[in-house]
Amino acid sequence: MRHIPIKLGPMALLLTVISICMTTLGILSFTTARADWSLAEKYSDTVRLRYELEAEGQAFLGEAGRALADGGGGTALEELADTERDGDGVVRKVFTREEFTLTVGIVPEEDGGIRVVDWSIRKAWEPDEEIGSLWSGE
Repeated sequence: MRHIPIKLGPMALLLTVISICMTTLGILSFTTARADWSLAEKYSDTVRLRYELEAEGQAFLGEAGRALADGGGGTALEELADTERDGDGVVRKVFTREEFTLTVGIVPEEDGGIRVVDWSIRKAWEPDEEIGSLWSGE
């Protein structure tokens, strides 16, 4: 019986290429998972801040409702802490958490309730003045 020799050169090369590909894919998967985790943490912090602002705004609405229920009328809203009335008769209060700002605007109604006319959450943002070495068009 004749013995056929097995050549390991091509097989070793194929296994090396497969090992390199699997290692690269593993590193890319780990890097992607870490980036997703970081983004999820930033998102959860943002949502937490927004919910805290929403809770403060709802507490303010409850306080304003109680002030009107106590019989103070429209002037009772102006006596609430840190509020201001604008020219249209809207009583506004601003809540701030880190870079987020919630503005609540309310108006007393004739039936003794309140109507919310402004409820806006904004994030402070300043554009980069220096964009690099881009041509300014001059």
